[in-house]
Amino acid sequence: MLKRKYGARDGWKRLIKKKVNIRYIDEEKSYASYIKMENVLEPLFVQYGEDTICIVDNGYEWIQYIPLHRHYSITMMFNQEQTIIQWYIDITKENGFHPVKGPWMDDLYLDLIVLPSGKIIEKDRKELENAFTQGIITREDYDLAIFEGNCIARSIEKNELDLVLITSKLLKLFNSGED
Repeated sequence: MLKRKYGARDGWKRLIKKKVNIRYIDEEKSYASYIKMENVLEPLFVQYGEDTICIVDNGYEWIQYIPLHRHYSITMMFNQEQTIIQWYIDITKENGFHPVKGPWMDDLYLDLIVLPSGKIIEKDRKELENAFTQGIITREDYDLAIFEGNCIARSIEKNELDLVLITSKLLKLFNSGED
């Protein structure tokens, strides 16, 4: 069974207090979830080679962009100054919306991380392979994840998937104060 993840991050014990705002973007047939981390149990750091990056702390913000007819979700992570820390791209089988829990994605395990420098890091390919060999996902799911991951990486490298533009539009949307 695939891991269904919800944009509001309910049940994440690290987040003691948060503000959540969910928007539907009609022209793009997408949802976006905004989370302001007001109080966290403890900061979360990730290691990429020699670099250690904090991705969760008090005052940090995440925006998760979930296009309904695509096979990915992009989480934009910002520090207290709204400076982008990283883009985290989940490769998904399907994205949707639940009337109570909000936007969701069925995670296909494979992820891409894009740093502000433009460096792209593939993550969790072993987890994808294990899910396939254990029968959790089908061959079609496995092939879809590999194909989409490769396509998205190429699109980012060619600036066809413009992460900075998407980020700018969503920050403007959530900073506008409109509900």
